[in-house]
Amino acid sequence: MTEVLSGPVPSGPVPSSAVAAGEGAPSLPRAVLLRLEAWLGAAIAGAAAALVAVEIGLLLCGIIARYGLHSPIIWADELATILFMWLAMLGAVVAFRHGAHMRMTALLSRASPGLRGLLEVLAITLPLAFLLTMLPTAIEYAEEEAFITTPALGIANSWRAAAQPVGLGLMALMGLLRLARVDSAGRALLGLALTGALVAGLLALAPLFPPLGNWNLLLFLVGGVMLAVLAGVPIAFAFALCTLGYLGLSTDLPIFVMAGRMEEGMSHLILLAVPLFVFLGLLIEMTGMAQAMVAFLASLLGSVRGGLSYVLIGAMYVVSGISGSKAADMAAIAPALFPEMKQRGARPGDLVALLSATGAQTETIPPSLVLITVGSVTGVSIAALFAGGILPAIVLGATLCAVVWRRYRHEDVSGIRRAPWGQILRSFAIALPALALPFIIRAAVVEGIATTTEVSTIGIVYAVLAGLLIYRRFDVRRLLPMLVETASLSGAILLIIGAATAMAWALTQSGFSAELARVMGALPGGAAGFMVVSILAFIVLGSVLEGIPAIVLFAPLLFPIAKQLGIHEVHYAMVTILAMGLGLFAPPFGVGYYTACAIGRVDPNEGLKAIWGYMAALFVGLAVVAAVPWISVGFL
Repeated sequence: MTEVLSGPVPSGPVPSSAVAAGEGAPSLPRAVLLRLEAWLGAAIAGAAAALVAVEIGLLLCGIIARYGLHSPIIWADELATILFMWLAMLGAVVAFRHGAHMRMTALLSRASPGLRGLLEVLAITLPLAFLLTMLPTAIEYAEEEAFITTPALGIANSWRAAAQPVGLGLMALMGLLRLARVDSAGRALLGLALTGALVAGLLALAPLFPPLGNWNLLLFLVGGVMLAVLAGVPIAFAFALCTLGYLGLSTDLPIFVMAGRMEEGMSHLILLAVPLFVFLGLLIEMTGMAQAMVAFLASLLGSVRGGLSYVLIGAMYVVSGISGSKAADMAAIAPALFPEMKQRGARPGDLVALLSATGAQTETIPPSLVLITVGSVTGVSIAALFAGGILPAIVLGATLCAVVWRRYRHEDVSGIRRAPWGQILRSFAIALPALALPFIIRAAVVEGIATTTEVSTIGIVYAVLAGLLIYRRFDVRRLLPMLVETASLSGAILLIIGAATAMAWALTQSGFSAELARVMGALPGGAAGFMVVSILAFIVLGSVLEGIPAIVLFAPLLFPIAKQLGIHEVHYAMVTILAMGLGLFAPPFGVGYYTACAIGRVDPNEGLKAIWGYMAALFVGLAVVAAVPWISVGFL
């Protein structure tokens, strides 16, 4: 599994078998380093949290000025973009400090303790190699940007570009401080030595790489990335390190360009919706809105056979429309339903299997972060993606309901009292403000009332008011941890997008994308053959790279091919996102499955038998969505 899919950020350093504070009282130098890390980490986390709050306030002021005062603030978007780059980099630093960058640890967890400890150290030293190598280039890039001024504010563009070297430098410092916490000095030195030997070996072999031509793509961007990801190196750094190696050792392209590509990938204003929707999802849970929706569905369907399983499917559908974070969705719903479902005789393994399946089902429900990412990297209208994503999820939900009906058709519900209509109506009235939020968000974007970024701010204000005035649940003490968690998760996601953007650019410059277009376009079966291959490819990519990295890396390459073959871009987006979701939540590599097990406190082995029926149902639903384009584009 990964250390983090979309989960909370620990309040302190994350111990592991290899990275942990030593037993007993630390030595004086070690104690000083620990105190320095704690002080510096708190300062960076506070700055990142403040940036999230400022971005929310800035966008809210822009909305009020435009729609309320009819006097738009012309510099608001420009300032938001500058601050967003700083938010992304400082958030990445917070995530790096806590070891919260997305990484694949399914194989790592099966290694022997000694090997696992060494690989944990390499997960620090290999990113350090990239950070220290890239830092001088990032500084040079920021200096060059000083000659460009922003159109509205009239300030040097280096104010934004400086975020990259500052973020890289702070991550390097945090990496060194994390090494100081390794429980074995010998293991830390061995990790440093192996990393140094790898770098020295590649530099010594540098003259051999250019004559290999595009075989270097296979060597660096396939083999290198795969080895790094399987070894547990954070995915963002696996992408970045291998791209840096490819550009620096096998081409005459300047590494300087990589800094620009990374900044371009991370600083799109549309991506500002990522942290805002993450924060909105946390608000939904904190204010009790999610629990109100679940309670209403449970009172409505709880007395039928398999009723709470239907509630789980419906609740994930509704909550996914306002959270955008799968782990947040599951964490909001599972504690409310699992105890009662276990009391009714449901097996824990079946519960986490269904929870994982609903996570895959709801990947296309707006405002999914994956939808926002697809729109950002491909240029497809996000409003169209939001409109097209609702019905495909219903199709997959119907296939899951069919499996639930078959498995629970003989369940004894004679001892379960049906909720009276008065109770159902009361729970509906309580849940109505929460149920209205996803419809408000979707309507505002689809009707063009507000942009994707603006509507997330509107959702935040709505959730705050609902928590204060209606549900009377608003814990002010949780706001700072929530803002820090938002910055950390957003930084982890955006660093992946930046690294994957640089890798995609390297692939394009090599001519690979043109060759891929030729091969994919010549597949037997035309558009249908291309769709089948895409489905299989994204199932595999979703299980290995997770959703957003897979989408960012391959969507810019494959979407133009789909368009050439006559496949509607929104239809293709729905199919690839759902295929990626199947891979993301299917064992043995799907990290979403292990996240569901962690949230449900169930051993992953217990759900293996039950999950395949749900995955087969989802695959049938995916085939229907792929075969019937109207399901995706009928309401555009």
